Amino acid sequence: MRTRFATRFDAGRRLGARLADRYADADPVVLGLPRGGVPVAAEVAAALGARMDVFVVRKLGVPWQPELAFGAVASGGARVLNSDVVAAGRLDGETIDRLTEAAAAEVQRRERAYRGAGTAPELRGRTVILVDDGIATGATVRAAVEAVRALGAAAVVVAAPVAPQRVVAQLREVADRVVVLVSAARFGSVGSFYGDFGQLSDLDVQDIMRARD
Repeated sequence: MRTRFATRFDAGRRLGARLADRYADADPVVLGLPRGGVPVAAEVAAALGARMDVFVVRKLGVPWQPELAFGAVASGGARVLNSDVVAAGRLDGETIDRLTEAAAAEVQRRERAYRGAGTAPELRGRTVILVDDGIATGATVRAAVEAVRALGAAAVVVAAPVAPQRVVAQLREVADRVVVLVSAARFGSVGSFYGDFGQLSDLDVQDIMRARD
């Protein structure tokens, strides 16, 4: 039987227990990657007695090959670019700025939808724990790590219930620490490790955020 977690909340409680010994007294900021990472992050934050918020990341795709990312835009106005892809795609500044502006607008829209009138936490000088419900390729989480660093975080921890072994190794190159409960060589899909892995709506995320206020 491959299922390891009943729900995202169950996974978050287990992940929080793993993190508590080291980070409960570190005054970290816990950031959930919407949508699936938010319920996991809520339980982690509860275990650590920490502030929890969302961290939205939007990929910047090459116009004629959208699945190929040349960078990402994230919460707080952070932007990271892959200079190799930019050069290979011969992307000019005007194109990059236009795509960045569109992605940033979507990031802001989602933040307003999830956070409402609340303000984002200050990350400069803080230990930040980035939480998702599972990591498949690691591309979004890697962009989030780089964006959080650009916002001045002192240390960045990646935490997830499950991820492929090769991706964990890759993320350890960019994060200060990677905490994964199940690191599988033969991975398949994130959902296969959950009993209930139903899709979450924006309303679900809003409810979780309100419950944490």
